[in-house]
Amino acid sequence: MSGNSAAFFEKWEKDQGKMKEMTPDILKGMGAMFQSVMKEGALSVKEKEFVALGVALAERCAPCINLHVQKCLGAGATKEQILEAAGVTVMMRGGPAFTHIPEIIDALEHLGA
Repeated sequence: MSGNSAAFFEKWEKDQGKMKEMTPDILKGMGAMFQSVMKEGALSVKEKEFVALGVALAERCAPCINLHVQKCLGAGATKEQILEAAGVTVMMRGGPAFTHIPEIIDALEHLGA
């Protein structure tokens, strides 16, 4: 799995342009919901990103894992906090989540954490 994050982020940039052009309403709707839910509130943005990363890992969604590792780091999370949050997901979800920990490590390495 190593190296997949670099390819993902490169492709994601291109995909964003295509989505803006071909599916602007979907992008606008998702963006509005994301901004509304993921802003500071009773939970900090960092705490919300840990929840999102946990769900991404539990669902085994590689694009979601990459994006929420990036967002966790952007919200001030440390590498150690991200990996500990991943450990909670593994404890709750078991082996299927465990097998995707390398994707989190790959994203952390790609993002310089």
